[in-house]
Amino acid sequence: MGERRNYSNGYWWSKDGLRLHYRDYAGPADKPPLICFPGLTRNARDYEVLAERLAGDWRVICVEFRGRGESGYAKDPMTYVPLVYLQDVEALLAELGIAKFVAVGTSLGGIVTMLLAATDGGRLAGVVLNDVGPELDPAGLARIRTYVGKSVWHPTWMHAARSVAESNGDVYPDYGIEDWLRMAKHLYRVNSSGRIVLDYDMKIAEPFRVPGNEAGPDMWPTIDALGGHPLLVVRGERSDILSAATAEKMIARVPGAELVTVPGVGHAPTLDEPEAVAGIARLLAKVAS
Repeated sequence: MGERRNYSNGYWWSKDGLRLHYRDYAGPADKPPLICFPGLTRNARDYEVLAERLAGDWRVICVEFRGRGESGYAKDPMTYVPLVYLQDVEALLAELGIAKFVAVGTSLGGIVTMLLAATDGGRLAGVVLNDVGPELDPAGLARIRTYVGKSVWHPTWMHAARSVAESNGDVYPDYGIEDWLRMAKHLYRVNSSGRIVLDYDMKIAEPFRVPGNEAGPDMWPTIDALGGHPLLVVRGERSDILSAATAEKMIARVPGAELVTVPGVGHAPTLDEPEAVAGIARLLAKVAS
């Protein structure tokens, strides 16, 4: 018997013929669903705790961008860019007939969320931007470039957990081995040879390594497009991607927006921290009212 799941697996097709995957946690049809977009090397498993906490009260859809998790790998690695992810999301919204939703975007997922706001902000019922903004700190981008797209494998989950701990110790300084094991199981999968490997296409790194390709053009207008929507910006206190100054500037540009800083955490908060949980609850209360 397999493990019991409280979500269903859904699939949709991109314009260029890729079969893409999402997890669908059931909730009431009279509220806008939450659609969660993960970070650069991440997948739907990153949102397990958030989705399980909110499911039943809210429908939660956890997307896997092309080249991650159970989504198909692109033939052309130069399609691993935010504007193509945006097109993929547009296809999903059309497929599911979703007119209004709450967007939750971590890092890259937040860039896609900002692009959604710029193209048609009226469909956003609320937005959570997790440790990302219209300006990305060069130090954090340089750090990400050092590891993204480097193929590694491990013989056991404990080896994988130790590897994750070595590379993320500064981000989550209070984590213990159980936390690292959980993170490893979000980041890695077991391949057909029984090796534990990263659960994404190594070629996602190719466009990311082209300078200027991280977020594209000036993204500040996308923040202005969020005006009139409930907005929560979550920032890790130790973040090297979203500076405190950029976060404050974002809040100043969107009336009624809230900034929550998660103490002692870098890029990016998991959204399971008490501060983030409370902030999301406040945002959803605004959406529901």
